[in-house]
Amino acid sequence: MWPPVSLNRPLIWAALIALPACIWISDAALRMVAVTVVTLGLWDAWRQVRRQRLWGRLSQDAMGIANDAMVMSDVENRVIAVNPAFTEITGYESHEMVGRKLDTLAAPRHDKTFYQHFWSTLKSTGRWEGELWNRRKHGDEYPEWLKVRAVTDKRGKITHYISLFTDISAQKARERDLRRIGYEDPLTGLPNRRRLHDLMESRLRQLRAGESLDIALVDIDGLKSVNDSMGVEQGDRLLARFAQRLTSYMAGSVVGRLGGDEFMVIRTTTFDDHDKWITNLRDHMSSPFEINEQSLRLGLTIGSCRAPEDGRDSGVLFQRLESALYNAKRLGRNHSLRFRPALDKQDNPQLALVSDLRAALVSGDQLELYFQTQHHPGTGELLGMEALLRWKHPRDGMISPGEFIPLAERHGLMAELGSWVIEKACAQQAHWANTEMPTVTMWVNISALQLFHGDLETLLATCLKRYRLTPAHIGLELTESVLLDERAGDMGPRLKALRDQGYAIAIDDFGTGYSSLGYLKRLPVDKIKLDRAFIRELPGDQADAAIVKAVLSMAEGLSLGVVAEGVETKEQCDFLVEAGCHIVQGFYFARPISAQALEQRWLPTPPSPSRNDAMAKAGP
Repeated sequence: MWPPVSLNRPLIWAALIALPACIWISDAALRMVAVTVVTLGLWDAWRQVRRQRLWGRLSQDAMGIANDAMVMSDVENRVIAVNPAFTEITGYESHEMVGRKLDTLAAPRHDKTFYQHFWSTLKSTGRWEGELWNRRKHGDEYPEWLKVRAVTDKRGKITHYISLFTDISAQKARERDLRRIGYEDPLTGLPNRRRLHDLMESRLRQLRAGESLDIALVDIDGLKSVNDSMGVEQGDRLLARFAQRLTSYMAGSVVGRLGGDEFMVIRTTTFDDHDKWITNLRDHMSSPFEINEQSLRLGLTIGSCRAPEDGRDSGVLFQRLESALYNAKRLGRNHSLRFRPALDKQDNPQLALVSDLRAALVSGDQLELYFQTQHHPGTGELLGMEALLRWKHPRDGMISPGEFIPLAERHGLMAELGSWVIEKACAQQAHWANTEMPTVTMWVNISALQLFHGDLETLLATCLKRYRLTPAHIGLELTESVLLDERAGDMGPRLKALRDQGYAIAIDDFGTGYSSLGYLKRLPVDKIKLDRAFIRELPGDQADAAIVKAVLSMAEGLSLGVVAEGVETKEQCDFLVEAGCHIVQGFYFARPISAQALEQRWLPTPPSPSRNDAMAKAGP
C-alpha cells in the first residue's frame, strides 16, 4: 500500500503545471525548464513517499517492541490493528481480532453503569484511563490498566480510538501479598498486632446482650534458653507448634501473635468463668512439646481482661492487657494476672509520662546529651567519654533515666530514642573535631530494640557519612540485659561485622548477669565495664577486691580493656592502679555535664593580653 502524498507543496504544484508544457511548448529552452520543474516535483513527491514509508516502518517497529498492548479501532470500536504485546497478553493473533469489536473481550465484572460512564467520559473528554477486567483467549480473566484516546478529524468528529493497556496481574498479586504481610505473622500465619486490633474492634461491635469478650495475652517464658540450647530454627518450630496447639484449642476464637513470644486470644462467651478459662488455657498449653525427641514443658505468663467490663475500646483494652502482663512478670515468671482498676491507676501517671516523652521526641528541645569523661586512674589523662541521655521536662524538671528509659522500652520508644542519641552524638563529635577539643572515642548505649529492628548498621553508616566521621569516633555499649534479650537474635555475626568496620564494642554493667563469661567467649568485644556495685566498697571489702582483681586478670588473658565505673575516691583510684586497671569513670574525676560545660573544661583558654599589649592597643 502506497502512503498518501501531500499535494500542499509548491514543487508538486509546479510540476503538475509544467507537465503539459513539456508537450506543447515548442521552444527547446522552455521545454527543458519545464522538464526540470517536473523532475524536481517528482523528486519531492518521491522523497515524501520515502519519508512516509520510513515513518510507517518506525511506527510498526515501535508498536512491535512496546511492552504495552496497543489497539487501533474505528469509531464502531472494531479492531483495525494490534501489536505483538496484545497477542502476548490476550492470546489472540492479529488476524483473529481485526474486524471484531473489543467489547467481546470484556470480562463480566463490570455492570452497564460502568460502561455508560466509560463511553460518556471518552466521548466528552477524548480520553479515559483506569483499571478494567478483560478475558484472555482461553477464558481466564485478568486485570489491566487501560488508556484510551479518541482520534478526531478536522471537524472534531471521532474517527478512531487508540488503546494502550498493561496486564497488572502481577502487581495485584504483590498488593495482595503486601496486604497479607501487613496483617499476618509470617512465621505462624496468625493475625498480627495490626490485624488483632481490627478483629477486636469487630468483636466489640458485634457483642449482643449477655455476651462478653475474654481476652488473654500469653507470654512464653524461657524461649531464649530454647534458642540458645537448640538453635533459632528449633525455637521457630516450637513457636509454630505452640501456635497450632493454641489455634486448635481455641477453635472459633481469635488467636494471633503480637511478635516474639507473645500471643493473644479473644473469646466471645456468655459464661462468667474468666478465671477458670485462664486456668484451663494454661494447663492445656503447658503440656509438654516434643522437639527433636526432647520433651519441653513451657512456662507461661498471662495478662488478661474482660470486655465490656474492663473497656469497650480496643486501644484501651490493649493497654490494660499489657499492663496486666507487665505486672504479672513483676511477680515472677509463670504467673497469671487479670487487669484490675488499681493497675490502671498505677499506670496512669506513667502513661502521661510516655505521652510527654513522645512529645519531647517530636520537639527535640527537651532532650539533651550529657557527657561523663573516662580517665587513667593514675595520671588523670582523658581517654574517652560516655554520652548519657537527659530529659528536662518543662513542668517536672530533670527526669531520671531510670524512670523514663524502662517506660520507653515498654512502649516501643527505645529505638527512636536510641536513634536520636546516635544522631546527636555524631553531630557533637563533628563539632568538636573542628575545635581544639581532645579527640577521644564517644561511647553510646545500644538497646535491644535497636538491634531487634535491624537498622542500627544503616543508621550508623548514615550518620558517619553525614558528619564526616570514622567508626573510631563512636563506641557502642551493650548491657548484659541486651545480650540476654532474645529479640536481638544471634548478635555474634552482627557485632563482628560492626567491629570489622572499626567500631569499638563494650559490655556495660559487667558482672550483673549470669552468663557474662559465656558471652565474652564468643562475642567480639573490646572492653568490659565493671559495674559500680563492685567498686563502691573498695578497697575495704575483701570480696569486692578479689572480684575486681579476678576480672582484671581474666580481661588481660582475653586481651580486653576494663573500665571501672563509679570511682569516687582517691583510695579507689589507688587500688585500681595497683590492680592494673587503666580506665576509670566516676565522680572522682568528673560528673556527667553538658557539652558547653565540657568545652569550658577541656578547650584551651586563650592567653590574656599583658598590660603593655593592652596599652599599645589603646594608643596614645
